[in-house]
Amino acid sequence: MFEMQPIGTVYNERKAVEDDHWGNIISEIKLDDHWEESCLDGIESFSHLEIFYRFHLVKDESIQYTARHPRNNESFPKVGIFAQRGKNRPNKLGATMVEVVRREGRSVFVKGLDAIDGTPVVDIKPVMKEFLPKGDIRQPDWATEIMKRYWE
Repeated sequence: MFEMQPIGTVYNERKAVEDDHWGNIISEIKLDDHWEESCLDGIESFSHLEIFYRFHLVKDESIQYTARHPRNNESFPKVGIFAQRGKNRPNKLGATMVEVVRREGRSVFVKGLDAIDGTPVVDIKPVMKEFLPKGDIRQPDWATEIMKRYWE
C-alpha cells in the first residue's frame, strides 16, 4: 500500500461525467496551496503535458476486476480493464496528454483534459517526443470506434 496526495485540482465547465466531446474543453489545473508556484516554472515552454489524475467519483463497488464490454456496448468484445481506458479502474487513475494553453501564477490552463471539474491531479509531466512510442500504433477496431467522438 502507498498513499498519494493531490498536487492540485481541475477546474472547468464539465460538472458531470460524459464519455465524449473533450477536445475543446479548456481546464485550469491549480496547484494546492502547499506547493510553491515555482513548481510550474518553465512549463509553458512545452506544447503538451501529461496529466495524471484520480477518478474521484468512482465508487469502490464499480471497480472492474473482470473482462467487460467497453462502454457496456455488447457489440464490442469483452476485454479486461487493463485493455481499455475506462474510469472504473482498480486504482482509479487517469492519464491524458493535453495541449498547453497558458500559465498564470499557480495555474496552468490546458486543452483536451478529459477530467471533470473538481478532479484531483496527482502529477504533471511534460511531453517529450523521445518518450512517445516509436513506430506504428496498433489498436483494435472497437477502440477506434469509441474514439470517433471522444475528442470532437
